[in-house]
Amino acid sequence: MSGSIKESLQLQLLEMEMLFSMFPNQGEVKLEDVNALTNIKRYLEGTREALPPNIEFVITLQIEEPKVTIDLQVTMPHNYPYVALQLFGRSPALDRQQQLLLNQALSAYLGTFDPGELCVCAAIQWLQDNSESYFLTRKLSDEPSVQTKPVKNTFLRMWIYSHHIYQQDLRKKILEVGKRLDVTGFCMTGKPGIICVEGFKNHCEEFWHTIRYPNWKHISCKHAESVETEGDGEDLRLFHSFEELLLEAHGDYGLRNDYHMNLGQFLEFLRKHKSEHVFQILFGIESKSSES
Repeated sequence: MSGSIKESLQLQLLEMEMLFSMFPNQGEVKLEDVNALTNIKRYLEGTREALPPNIEFVITLQIEEPKVTIDLQVTMPHNYPYVALQLFGRSPALDRQQQLLLNQALSAYLGTFDPGELCVCAAIQWLQDNSESYFLTRKLSDEPSVQTKPVKNTFLRMWIYSHHIYQQDLRKKILEVGKRLDVTGFCMTGKPGIICVEGFKNHCEEFWHTIRYPNWKHISCKHAESVETEGDGEDLRLFHSFEELLLEAHGDYGLRNDYHMNLGQFLEFLRKHKSEHVFQILFGIESKSSES
């Protein structure tokens, strides 16, 4: 069963009303765009023609035992609840592995819902009822043990292509998200825009989910590289931090915002970071060896 976008948006507004009644204090439900609900209402009333951005918000949950908090980040696709909800829980009291296991279990639980069922409130209730065991597991793992079994993680590197990256607020958000999630890589601004992000799989996927604006049409993950590791993945990183990459532009365009980046310089940058093979994947152009 599938519903129309307008029907889906009406259900989303209904669920948001329930959430605000459950969390009435200011700041408990933090909308990414404070005008999101108003824009949806205008769209449903017909006073706005363009499809409004997705509803994105964070709810901070107080877990009673143990005394910890969980930030639940939620994105409602336009067709939710007829398509899957996008959400991710994180807590400073959980290590990466336990946070990953918690989110996998939450996703499996939401997978039992039928299309058309609202499930944010159910996800909140599940976290309040079931998250305790993940914190207790963390506590037990911190205690000295005679033998510790290595935990395998997936180290991921994503190569993301955008038609262009100019806007200051978008560039700022990309850098902030990259540094917050403890990933490394770069964001090359201009035309085209290239982003490389590397780190543990769940962090890279959350980065990819977070930076994608609902109206960012010309962006795609062109290539991904992954490897299993029992360590912290530091030896697999090609970059030491997450920074903005500024290269020379072709020509003098003054104040115009359509300058093309110097791909020759970008190729040299990739060579220095052992990533020359990605050039052809991103642009469909074979790189010429510097020795030829």
